[in-house]
Amino acid sequence: MSFDPSSSPFDASDPHSRVISTSCFDFLMNELVPMAERLSKELSVEEKLPEDDEVREMTFFRLESLGYRVGQGLAERFSRDRPRFTDNLDVIKFLCKDLWTILFKKQIDNLKTNHRGVYVLTDNSFRPFARMSMSVRSEAVSMAQAYLWFPCGIIRGALSNLGIHTTVQAETSELPGATFQIKTVPAK
Repeated sequence: MSFDPSSSPFDASDPHSRVISTSCFDFLMNELVPMAERLSKELSVEEKLPEDDEVREMTFFRLESLGYRVGQGLAERFSRDRPRFTDNLDVIKFLCKDLWTILFKKQIDNLKTNHRGVYVLTDNSFRPFARMSMSVRSEAVSMAQAYLWFPCGIIRGALSNLGIHTTVQAETSELPGATFQIKTVPAK
């Protein structure tokens, strides 16, 4: 996928354009994970819960839930002036092109689907990982995982608001890249 600024409904030079402040969003992404971990640790101490796995699970739930609410709001705000989507692939393309550009100032680098409800989005230079480094590579990849939970929630919330119920998982094996796997959940 390549980005053609003339085809995007979001013009950064337009003072009435609907954009997200890059520095504010970067700061939010940098601070969310430590805040969620700190709150989860405090809660686990108060309730005398086992430390590592419980804290990790509570942190995941908190970040994913926050992202879900943000994703719902973003989808509502940035899709309202668009024509109605005709199928799930159109919604996923909106996520990959427009919503990703609004959030991370670039489109998803690669979108793959099996045409049976599974989509794999690859971002080879995921913005929140741009400045992330550690002395040991495996340590950096391990710590980076928590920074994917909020964006997973954003994806799930945006898609939910656009009528697609999903599960979203993300992973990174090489910084600064990230891969998001979206599986649609059939309606009951």
